[in-house]
Amino acid sequence: MCNGLARNVYPRFPDITSMHKDELLELHGHMVEIMTTFRGMDDVETDAFAAYDELDVTPDDVHKSKSEHKHAVFVLGNALASILSEDEFSDAGRIGKRMEELAEDAESKL
Repeated sequence: MCNGLARNVYPRFPDITSMHKDELLELHGHMVEIMTTFRGMDDVETDAFAAYDELDVTPDDVHKSKSEHKHAVFVLGNALASILSEDEFSDAGRIGKRMEELAEDAESKL
């Protein structure tokens, strides 16, 4: 259901559930690059990525499961969207909320 919603609202949003592990690792890597850029900005809180850091799953951890990487992508996506959002009703705020829900769902399947 979430992917159908994402495809209707955001047609270019990747369907993470059908990605191969190597594609998921690539997406994870790009998101980490974005995170690194945000960490270098003065107006981003130092603990903005604490939830992602606690997971201890990086794109280089190829031995970790696809499910672990999927969970990490959703947690990181939530953090990135939260930084970009003005409030919970902005586009980024709604994406952040959905990423949070997807992260919880992915975590329950670990």
